[in-house]
Amino acid sequence: MSKPEREFFPVTDVDFTVCPGGDPKIVERILAADPGTGVATRILRYEPGADSTPMGVQKHDFWEEVYILEGSFTDLTLGKTFVKGMYACRPPGMPHGPWRTDEGVVTFEVRYRA
Repeated sequence: MSKPEREFFPVTDVDFTVCPGGDPKIVERILAADPGTGVATRILRYEPGADSTPMGVQKHDFWEEVYILEGSFTDLTLGKTFVKGMYACRPPGMPHGPWRTDEGVVTFEVRYRA
């Protein structure tokens, strides 16, 4: 299986849904996903004051690329804040987070298998 073929469309046609973990301040807009592997392309939004501490440090079995479109958030483990225009490329198994944001943040993410 793979992500579906999609021609250009307004991303606003896709609703935001609450991310796994259940915090209503952390939502995602899944643009394309492969249900067989769980990889996806998404827009992730943390509302102001969102904190992913209950979800702990994250590690995935897939590659993840993240570009910050708006706002900022802080990796609480690293004690570093990342802002609009910054990019990350994480190989499988790379620990990251948990995250907190005061102003809110919106990211564009692509996940894939090697």
